[in-house]
Amino acid sequence: MKLGFLTACLPQVSLEELVQWSADQGFQVLELAAWPVQSDRDYQARQIDAANFTQDEAKKVKELFEKYQLKISAMAYYDNNLHPDPQKRFYYLNHLKKVIDTAALLEVDLVGTFVGSRPDKSVAENIKEIGMIFRDLIKYARDKGVRIMIENCPMYNWMQQGLPGNYAYSPELWNALFNEVSDDHFGLNFDPSHLYWLGIDYIQAVKDYAPKIFHAHAKDTEISSDALYKYGILGQQIDAGPWHSGWWQYRMPGLGSIDWRKFISVLRQSGYNGVLSIEHEDPVWEGTEVKIKKGLTLGLQHLSKFIV
Repeated sequence: MKLGFLTACLPQVSLEELVQWSADQGFQVLELAAWPVQSDRDYQARQIDAANFTQDEAKKVKELFEKYQLKISAMAYYDNNLHPDPQKRFYYLNHLKKVIDTAALLEVDLVGTFVGSRPDKSVAENIKEIGMIFRDLIKYARDKGVRIMIENCPMYNWMQQGLPGNYAYSPELWNALFNEVSDDHFGLNFDPSHLYWLGIDYIQAVKDYAPKIFHAHAKDTEISSDALYKYGILGQQIDAGPWHSGWWQYRMPGLGSIDWRKFISVLRQSGYNGVLSIEHEDPVWEGTEVKIKKGLTLGLQHLSKFIV
């Protein structure tokens, strides 16, 4: 199993500097952020300009990674591919195809995204529409030797307060999605941090969905019992923002409640020998490049204890 991180946490750092720093710290792989120039999402970056990527640039990027003996684990572009605004949806899907094209040029076989959501339709209608969109996307990706993986983040309050923004966060929804899009090029970027605060057994989920785990995120979750008393499981309602509940927060691996020894062990027992990619969304280790990098090294040090 190889350790890496999602580069979206360092949007101002150039790719060359990022690759050199990562190799110096002992990371083995990078999950490269590839958001478009026009994006209002937080936790997004563009180390690779997928909209304008060429064969010559692919050659330079591959040479850079070879120089520092690193690999690219996946390309990352997470937006609402089900957006109810047709123009926005077209823009997101068009860029996602460019990210798939970029992955193919770089000989990277994984692209991560969200299925998204439409708050103006029922859950059943959302699932049907996801199936229609993603069957075409998977065909496009498969023809280029690329697999699509969905992160299991609910993106609560993203599109509308009180509703999830990504209908791919639970076993119930995974079953529905994999029934709609029955293809071995469609799977999960499995993140235990979301399952933990949702009350879903992340260990059992690994066992049940192992064949669909293409890639794994390493992010921890910390729960405040005092805040849970104040807000309840539905979270803060007044001045609430996207993915902000008030009673839980994401942390670096080792600073929350995820049992990383057991998680990694069960991943291995289930046949997974891929990448564990730190997704840095820890508010304690944000704010400056120095703090973000320190958070990443803390996560690396903790996970390294369980990777032989």
